Amino acid sequence: MSGRKSAASFSPEVRERAVRLVLEHQSEHGSQWAAMMSIAAKIGCTAETLRKWVRQAERDQGLRARPATAEQNRIKELEREVRELRQANEILRKASAYFAQAELDRRFKP
Repeated sequence: MSGRKSAASFSPEVRERAVRLVLEHQSEHGSQWAAMMSIAAKIGCTAETLRKWVRQAERDQGLRARPATAEQNRIKELEREVRELRQANEILRKASAYFAQAELDRRFKP
């Protein structure tokens, strides 16, 4: 087993510091990936884990095209609300049809 911790075991402060180190020191390395590998080894995570943190930070700062975390969460929340409203509308549509038919049946029975 390697001595590395899971990504979830790092505090937000450690993640932020690691990301900041990558962004500040990437010019000292041949590539951003090389900076990630170097810094990841020092903090005890994998370079891939650090890469994900850096990409998310770049999105959150508007440096990458995908939505920021807060926007992603809001989109998920709105999508859930739309699903729930569509389900409620379908239930109301069926109930309306049922009661309309029951009213018609009641009116035409002798």
